Amino acid sequence: MHYLKAACGFLCFLILASNVWSMSRWNEARGVYDDVCYLRQAHLFKRFGLSGLDTNAARDDDHYLSAKLKEIGFPGWGDPTKAPCHTPMPAANKMVLQYPPGTGFVLALFPEGFQVIPLYVLATVIVFGFALLGIFYARSKASILSAAAFGCLAIYLMINPAKASYSVAPTMVVCALAGFLTAKLFLSEHQRQRLVLAGIVGLLIGLSVNFRLPNLFLASGYFVFFFVSFVMSRKFETVLQGVLFGAAFLAGMVPTLVANAINAGNPFATTYGGVDVTPPEFSLGVIWSYVADMQFVLLVLAGVWTAWMLRMRRGSGTGQIALVTAANLLVNLAFFLSHPLFTPYYTIPIGMLSLWSLLFGSLLQPAEAVDEGLVGQAAKA
Repeated sequence: MHYLKAACGFLCFLILASNVWSMSRWNEARGVYDDVCYLRQAHLFKRFGLSGLDTNAARDDDHYLSAKLKEIGFPGWGDPTKAPCHTPMPAANKMVLQYPPGTGFVLALFPEGFQVIPLYVLATVIVFGFALLGIFYARSKASILSAAAFGCLAIYLMINPAKASYSVAPTMVVCALAGFLTAKLFLSEHQRQRLVLAGIVGLLIGLSVNFRLPNLFLASGYFVFFFVSFVMSRKFETVLQGVLFGAAFLAGMVPTLVANAINAGNPFATTYGGVDVTPPEFSLGVIWSYVADMQFVLLVLAGVWTAWMLRMRRGSGTGQIALVTAANLLVNLAFFLSHPLFTPYYTIPIGMLSLWSLLFGSLLQPAEAVDEGLVGQAAKA
């Protein structure tokens, strides 16, 4: 077992090393508008501190944004009213960044001009750490190989498709940590520990909203689970867990709410515009784009794994993890499949949060629970 774990860990390390080698040759001026806008948010934080939450294009008096747009050959680079990824706010008579501030804040932690590479390397190393943690917790050859296979996949995804948007790298880290703690939450037998973990998981998912606004749907499965559990059991402990989760989730979103208040005039008003705020409408073209993409593989894997866990351990801690995951997958798929745009990374966060939760839920369950589940399945057969 020890040799197999060491070999699997080394395989994950080789993929990590390959990623780092590839990332070391990245260029921050690759011509993607989103990149420029995330880097502009980082520049505002470096220049103004927390006042950098104000993303008014008129604050580009040092010509950082125009220089970046000129560098990638953007037409009209000298006109702030034509800047990409910016939305006009007629009430305030200004143009503001549409993205929440989290990705820019994380980029601002690194030296200007050398921000993307260290962000991705650090995020990939953290994901590698969770891959090793999964291998460490595995107790059988099958579980070791499963943990290693998923760990290798998770590390690889840090380049493709995570490279497509700077917001995905920190989101992937949050998904790994939240998945691990979700397993801890529902497998814990101590009420106080469950309360603490519910708050931490809620805070983490709330913080992820600051990287990508659609990440707020990552909390949907938890809210559905806590609500339905209370309706069915009427237990005060369930209400308390749900309230702590919700309060922590809202607290994690505070930077985005403050940024919305500054830029859009209301904490709950959006800085997005155009196609991103169109009503939901299912399109066969969008649905087929997901079916033909790598994301579909992750979603199918998560769905099959969820169904298997529900059948094996219904009513147990692992069953609760599967229920949360099932609700999360359904709500997120309903949103993204009805969204008029497709990207190669939109459903990656829900796929990874689901798979990390299911992986650690399988690995951390007590050995006797595994044995009872197998015996139960054999008896039914």
